[in-house]
Amino acid sequence: MDEAVWQQHRLANRLQSLLLLAFMAGFLALVGWLLWGREGLVSLALSLFLLLLLNPAVNPRLLMRLYGARRLSAVEAPDLVAVVRELSQRAGLERIPELYHLPSSIINAFSTGRRQDAVVAVSSGLLEVLSPRELVAVLAHEISHIRSDDTWVMGIADLFARLTSVLSLFGQLLLLVNLPLLLLQQVQINWLAILLLVSAPTFSALAQLGLSRTREYDADLNAVRLTGDPEALASALAKIDRYSGNFLEQILWPGKGLPEPSWLRTHPPTEERIRRILALQPSRSATRLPSLGRTFPPVAAGRVDRPRWHLHGLWY
Repeated sequence: MDEAVWQQHRLANRLQSLLLLAFMAGFLALVGWLLWGREGLVSLALSLFLLLLLNPAVNPRLLMRLYGARRLSAVEAPDLVAVVRELSQRAGLERIPELYHLPSSIINAFSTGRRQDAVVAVSSGLLEVLSPRELVAVLAHEISHIRSDDTWVMGIADLFARLTSVLSLFGQLLLLVNLPLLLLQQVQINWLAILLLVSAPTFSALAQLGLSRTREYDADLNAVRLTGDPEALASALAKIDRYSGNFLEQILWPGKGLPEPSWLRTHPPTEERIRRILALQPSRSATRLPSLGRTFPPVAAGRVDRPRWHLHGLWY
């Protein structure tokens, strides 16, 4: 795509992400100030710094074990591994992410880990439904998440949201403890502060969802830049959205999407993502990746599980 257009979209996405993170940090600071004042705000800032510094990164291979996924070698899936390598080199990653196969009929692909140590997982359902060209676009989307360290960014947002919820709950417990004094009119309550205390977790969670959607738009943008093929990514998103429901939903109500409002979703509406993607025109110098040969379906020929809820909280 045109370099100036790409830079414009990239800057807008980065600015929106920074504003949402600043909004979440601001609500966290507000709750801390309402509870403990200026001294408490300084203590909260130091505690947050230590948590960010000492927060251990989850080993991506441990997550793959929780999902029951197995690593794909270049012998089993040579085309897939070669495409991941090529996309990673185009994205400027120092280390090639490992590729895993999830034996599930759910149509999904995801990435986890940092730039220095990341993995990409693809499900059996995804391999069966998407064409080779569409699969390349989805892999580019996941590589883009790794390139932007989105797991780390969303981890910071999650930390902000959790701390805001904990402090809000603590403040509400303090209010409950002092309720007898309030009824006896021996203490004065700032009801505006109480309202902010109660509503802060909700606003922080909404900002976290907004940040997630922004990162998805950014990954779409960078995926198109990596592949030079916006039509493939748009087609893949439409197909994933259409086949995500069960068999009856696909027949009676295809492409129904999610019932909740778009601002309550972790991912943007598919229609809006497709509209933005198709508005991106690849530059004349963009080099498309060669199409995959149809050598990857045997990967999905083994055990394939139906999606179900697991005891550790994951659904796949």
